[in-house]
Amino acid sequence: MSAAQTALVVGGGIAGPATAMALAKAGIAATVYEARPDGTDDSGVMITLATNGIDALRALDADGPAVAAGFPTPGITLRNHAGKRLGVTSTGRLADGTVSHTVRRADLYRALHDEAVARGITVLRGRRLISAQEGSSGVRGVFDDGSSAEADVLIGCDGIRSRTRTLIDPAAPPPQYSGLLTTGGYASGLTGLAPPGEYEMIFGKRAFFGYATAPGGQAWWFVNVPRPHEPGPGELAGVSTAQWRERFAGLYAQDAGPALEIIGATADFAPLWPIHTMPRLPRWHSDRMVVIGDAAHAPSPTSGQGASLSIEDALVLATCLRDLRTPAGAFAAFERTRRPRVEKIVKAAARMNSSKAPGPAGRFARDLILPVILRATANAKSLREVYEHHIDWDATAGSLS
Repeated sequence: MSAAQTALVVGGGIAGPATAMALAKAGIAATVYEARPDGTDDSGVMITLATNGIDALRALDADGPAVAAGFPTPGITLRNHAGKRLGVTSTGRLADGTVSHTVRRADLYRALHDEAVARGITVLRGRRLISAQEGSSGVRGVFDDGSSAEADVLIGCDGIRSRTRTLIDPAAPPPQYSGLLTTGGYASGLTGLAPPGEYEMIFGKRAFFGYATAPGGQAWWFVNVPRPHEPGPGELAGVSTAQWRERFAGLYAQDAGPALEIIGATADFAPLWPIHTMPRLPRWHSDRMVVIGDAAHAPSPTSGQGASLSIEDALVLATCLRDLRTPAGAFAAFERTRRPRVEKIVKAAARMNSSKAPGPAGRFARDLILPVILRATANAKSLREVYEHHIDWDATAGSLS
């Protein structure tokens, strides 16, 4: 007998629909509770759906719409502020030739949400979890609209500001500010950019800039701007787009490359927002509640793995609930399986963040050492372990890694 027959899935972003579909495949009826009344997820700009995430979606037969929403980006060219090519790194390739894709976050959300609904999964919007009570036979979630629901388990897919996380452990550490601000956008009508499907990432003197050229020539871009102290509530929103353009002009004035041209061709973009991570969460679960994805282990966007790790989590958790007899046992097995992998990726992304805007001595050392590292790791086992990670749905929970 499986550990659960019913589940409350809290959070309807990317992890929520993926988890609900994985649970349904395991024979567990799930209802998704989404805080946003309109159901949209427009946070962020574009994200990477890495090959390991695509492979995980294939186990759910849900990869088609998600992949179609983006375009292939098989590698990244890294340059310094003078335009010097430091090297190229792969973003993964599956055995059949499938490579990682870049996709607008809202489009990936929509593809997974629509697929879940098409499979008969109920998604209730405008329901923000505020409390939960666990008992010997189940868990009851209470939402801010006054409604409540009961199920065998509650799964927190509610992101880096997770309410579920604090219900499991009121002493849970808060997300950590990474020291970087970010925003991005889409620019059309430019020439002389990298060929379609290629990523260019530039270690600028004062800030980091990255872009990929989409089919049709549109530039999808983002910035990482160092700021040692986290901005206060509303501080960034008070800076106008015109003011940001002026600041970018100063930040990228000494850099080769198309950063200022691309930003100048972008009609509008959101104010910068701080990047937060969740490096290590001591407790992932209680007896009947568990957190997955960014709620448990949010990496920096530098990793290109946030969405893909969440989808992997969904598969592994569903197999654990399918194969083990108690929720607590299933959650413990899930954590044992996932923690080493995700925390290794989170740490690697944090190291990369530290190299995005060093001083003159740091730039010299980076430009000297990074090409050597990139050549040495081009076909390294560690890189393959990230992008070629495969979860065998038919394997028993205890044999997954």
